[in-house]
Amino acid sequence: METPFPVTTGFAAIPASASYRLTGARAPLCLVEAGGLGADRDGLSLIDIAVEDGRIVSILPAGTEVLQDGPALDLDGGIVLPRLVDAHVHLDKGHIWPRSPNPDGSFMGALDSVGADREANWSAQDVRARMEFGLRCAFAHGTAALRTHIDSLGKQIGISWPVVAELRAEWAGRIALQASPLFGIECALDPVHLRDLVAAVKAHGDGLFGCVTYMIPELDQALDIVFRIAIENGFDLDFHVDESNDPAARSLERIAEAALRHRFTGRILAGHCCSLALQQPEDEARIIAKVLEAGIAVVSLPMCNMYLQDRAAGRTPRWRGVTALHELKAAGVPVMIASDNTRDPFYAYGDLDLVEVLREGTRMLQLDHSGTDWSETIARTPAAIMGEEGRGVLAAGGPADLILTRARSWTELFARPQADRTVLVEGEAIDRSLPDYRELDHLMASAT
Repeated sequence: METPFPVTTGFAAIPASASYRLTGARAPLCLVEAGGLGADRDGLSLIDIAVEDGRIVSILPAGTEVLQDGPALDLDGGIVLPRLVDAHVHLDKGHIWPRSPNPDGSFMGALDSVGADREANWSAQDVRARMEFGLRCAFAHGTAALRTHIDSLGKQIGISWPVVAELRAEWAGRIALQASPLFGIECALDPVHLRDLVAAVKAHGDGLFGCVTYMIPELDQALDIVFRIAIENGFDLDFHVDESNDPAARSLERIAEAALRHRFTGRILAGHCCSLALQQPEDEARIIAKVLEAGIAVVSLPMCNMYLQDRAAGRTPRWRGVTALHELKAAGVPVMIASDNTRDPFYAYGDLDLVEVLREGTRMLQLDHSGTDWSETIARTPAAIMGEEGRGVLAAGGPADLILTRARSWTELFARPQADRTVLVEGEAIDRSLPDYRELDHLMASAT
C-alpha cells in the first residue's frame, strides 16, 4: 500500500477503519456479481458496498438495512468501478518522444523513429526507468492488471526480458504485469531468432507469445511456426494485426484459419485489426465468422489508431482508424479497448489511464446509444482473456479494489477527466500523485 487511510480527494475522508460501508454508490450492472439489483437507463445500479479487511463482504441494493460495525461513507450516487484491466500497451517504448519524435505522424515515421531510438538508447537502465514510470502512471489512475508488448529483436531480447521479470515481481500486489514478445512475422522464419526468443520468454515471461502480422508471401508458413511454438510450450498468443488502411490487409483471416488448422485451444488476442472496418460487407462478415469460430478476441486501440491511420499531409482524415468493433461484438466475439502507446512515435499523448480510454473510445467508436455494457471492454473482458479471474468486477469475496468518482451518470463521467477520483487497493486509498516527466530528463539527452 502506498498511503494509509485516511485520504481525501473529492470526497470526505474515507473511513480509517478495517470495516466500513460505501453507501449510495452507482456501479455498472454488467460489472457487478450480485443478485436482486435493478439498473437505470445507463445500466447503473444503486448499491451499498460493505468492506472488511480489504475485501468486499457484501453488495446490496442501496438503503438495505445491514448489521455491520464501522462507519459509512455516502457516495451520493457517484459511479464506482472495479480497478481496470489494460490488455494492450507498450511500456518499453513509452516516453521516448522528447528524444525521438515522429517526424510526420505517419506509421512509417513511427517505425523508423522507434527503430533508431531502440538501437541507440535501449539499455536495461533506460528500459526499466521508462517502464516503471508507465506502471506508476497506470497504478495511480486505477489499473489492476496490464499486458505490455516487448520489442524482441536481436540484442534487445537479452536486454528487455530480464527487466520485465524484475518489474513483474516488484509490482506484484499492485499491478499484475504480463508481457508478450513483439517482432515482425517474417522473423518467425529465422530459427536463430526463434531459439533465442523462446528461451527468453520461457525464462522471463508468463506464457505469452505473439508477433506483428501482415501480408507477406510466406504468411501461412510463418503462422504455422508460431502456432507450433505456442502448442509445444503451452503459450497463449497475442498478435498485432492489419494496422493498415489497406483493405487487402487480411492477415486476421489467415490467423483464424491457422488457429482452426492447428485446433489451437489456448487464448488468442488480436490487436488493432484496422483494415477489417474497410472490407466489403460480405468479406467483413466472412472474416468475423472465422474469428468467432477460432475463438479469437479482439482489442481496439482507438486513441493510437485515430492518431496514425489515414494521415496524409494537407489532407483531412476520412475515417477513425478503429476496427469493426460493433460488428465483432454483435457476432459474439469478445471485444475490448486499451491504451496502446504512450508518448512515443506511435502516439504522442496518453497516460495509461483507462478511464480516458473509455471516454475517448466512447466518442470515437460511438459506443453510446448501443447498449450499456461497454465498460466491460476495460474490465471484465480483458481480465478474462488475460486469465486474471476475479479482476474487473465487483463481487462479494473479492478484493476491495475500486475507483470512486463523483460522476452520477456516463455523461458526467465522460464530460470531465475525473482527476479527483479515489483509487482503493484492498480497501485502502492509494497516493494518486503522478510521476513528474522531469524524472526522465536524464534519459532524454539526445532530445533537441
